[in-house]
Amino acid sequence: MSKSLILAEKPSVGKDIAKVLGCNKQANGYMEGQKYVVTWAFGHLVTLAEPEAYEERYKTWRLEDLPMLPAPLKLSVIKKSGKQFRTVRDQLRRQDVKEIIIATDAGREGELVARWILEKAGNKKAVKRLWISSVTDQAIKKGFQNLRDGKAFFSLYEAAQARSEADWYVGMNATRALTTKHNASLSCGRVQTPTLAMVREREEEIAQFKPRPFNKIFVKLDNGLTLWWRNPKSGEERLFDENKTKQLMERIKGREAVITAVKVQKKTETPPLLYDLTELQREANNRYGFSAKETLNTLQRLYEIHKVLTYPRTDSRYLSSDLTGTMNERLNACDVQPYAKHVLKIKQNKWSIRKGMVNDKLVTDHHALIPTEVAPVTGNMTDKEWKIYRLVTERFLAAFYPPAEYEHTEIHAVVGEEVFYAKGKQLDKEGWRAVTGQEASSTEVFPLLKEQENKRVIQTGTETGETKPPAHFTEATLLSVMEDPSRYMAEREKHLVKTIKTSGGIGTVATRADIIEKLLNSFLIEKRGKHLHTTSKGRQLLELAPDELKSPALTAEWEQELLDIERGKSSKNVFIERTKQYAKAAVESIKESEQSFKHDNVTGTPCPECGKLLLEVKGKNGKMKVCQDRDCGYKKNIAKATNARCPQCKKRMEMRGEGDGQIFVCRCGYKEKVKAFNERRKREKQNKASKKDVNKYLKSQGSDEMKNPALAEALAKLNKK
Repeated sequence: MSKSLILAEKPSVGKDIAKVLGCNKQANGYMEGQKYVVTWAFGHLVTLAEPEAYEERYKTWRLEDLPMLPAPLKLSVIKKSGKQFRTVRDQLRRQDVKEIIIATDAGREGELVARWILEKAGNKKAVKRLWISSVTDQAIKKGFQNLRDGKAFFSLYEAAQARSEADWYVGMNATRALTTKHNASLSCGRVQTPTLAMVREREEEIAQFKPRPFNKIFVKLDNGLTLWWRNPKSGEERLFDENKTKQLMERIKGREAVITAVKVQKKTETPPLLYDLTELQREANNRYGFSAKETLNTLQRLYEIHKVLTYPRTDSRYLSSDLTGTMNERLNACDVQPYAKHVLKIKQNKWSIRKGMVNDKLVTDHHALIPTEVAPVTGNMTDKEWKIYRLVTERFLAAFYPPAEYEHTEIHAVVGEEVFYAKGKQLDKEGWRAVTGQEASSTEVFPLLKEQENKRVIQTGTETGETKPPAHFTEATLLSVMEDPSRYMAEREKHLVKTIKTSGGIGTVATRADIIEKLLNSFLIEKRGKHLHTTSKGRQLLELAPDELKSPALTAEWEQELLDIERGKSSKNVFIERTKQYAKAAVESIKESEQSFKHDNVTGTPCPECGKLLLEVKGKNGKMKVCQDRDCGYKKNIAKATNARCPQCKKRMEMRGEGDGQIFVCRCGYKEKVKAFNERRKREKQNKASKKDVNKYLKSQGSDEMKNPALAEALAKLNKK
């Protein structure tokens, strides 16, 4: 009997598919049933080969050997995944396997994972594609009822392949050229380098910013209302001229206020759009301080392991119309605390998801992030997983609720012929805000006033201030400019602004977190609190890198061409040839450069292996000493960031030293040996109730808050009968 081989991206997804399809026979690296064999990758099993696979001389990094432009590029099995690759290859070559079903993640990178494995294994068999946005049993069953021809996704594979090969040519050559020219580990690429450049440009904006002092004039009426001066032509409230401020103060001195207008408007505020990955990463960073990578990894677990959220790597904030029929099942899955009362309200009022959230034209490979039909088991989730699940669920439930309603009031008055105003809003109906718990912006209840009414002014005064520079980037704000970097493009590149907005900025929703992580791990940027700053190494790299590689324009051009390749409108080969020429030019410009690189973080400690002085670098997880000679590669941790909290100021402490001499050190000056810290924590734990004890207590109390309102209502009706 012939069988179909299913290739999943990860073991967890493969096993889920196997369970749904009745493949119960467990083997080493795959599962089998009557009709299907299910195997899996570990992400990428195959990648582009290293330079030494083409020529022996490339094993040693030498400037004179550049540029490296081998063609075609070869594929290589990742060493640590070699055993699983051989398992997949053996299953592919089985005589009873007649067709292959690609079941990797439904996107450009998922397609690349599968196709490279098939190509390296020499597959010639027919290929079909499973295209699903969640890995629930229901989604898998439906997906297998609607398998698609693999040929329909070949252009998607070509686009992914083109992106990967282009990054190899540019990244390998530029990184080797900079590193060998300056004998320092200098990594650059067409996404990470412009991202670094934007962080630096923001720093320069801040450094060059000159604050301007200003005044704001106010009057206080006898009914307690405060009104502010405003220029009737420009709407500007600030006065930057001290003499003008004095003149205005003189003109209003001792004068009454005449109320010229009292405008009261009813306004509504619709629920915010659903989350795509970038918007969720921004929100999680702002609210919880999670890095973009932390949020993505957490989402991946909620998608693959808990199965409570849909596919995370999405760039759409809308749903496709075919999903509307699944809303009731998704609401049922959300019928857990603390959301049961909201689900009940939605069902009682027969609310449906807002029409504005459904738009087939604005859904690309995947729809917005929403809950699946699987209810969460909160006890199995980490704190981080629960926080991310709550963000997505609250945004989803809010989409069913009516708009929030406000009463917006604006009062205009004239004092000595100068215009003053006050405005505020009062929440009438909280609508969707009842779900998210988000407070409305500041409100003010105004006293009753009539037009043309005269009011006595009991106080006049000024409020002083200074203009402020833009803030340093956080991960949240950096993600925003990566999504739309148009303001960081040179004037000569403005014709590409529309392109970069259409293509979604630099990087993709799936790769931006990795780019920021790579910049941190390469010591090109560092975190100070929640803000990102360039290091000396990062700033020097920007001085040494080719100009074109520092601008988002190159990525804009690439992404547009990749999109054209994906849609079958452009040729992969033409794109790659152009990329090779660019890589060649970049190497030549680095070779001809007369600039030099200087380490400014040299310590007085010699490297124990080669004798050169060590560098002190600040990594994401603490400080370390590394050898300045890249060929040596020696490194040693000297201070590690921890989650241990200082008992005095409650801030996180660093761990320093080695062995028995390790100590915790806090910025407030507190120090404690690790051994003493562990003993103190043990004593505190013994005196503290466990989570199990707390849950047991809550159950014994039968708190009304812990009850399911839907169940309570049903029991109340039963008792009345």
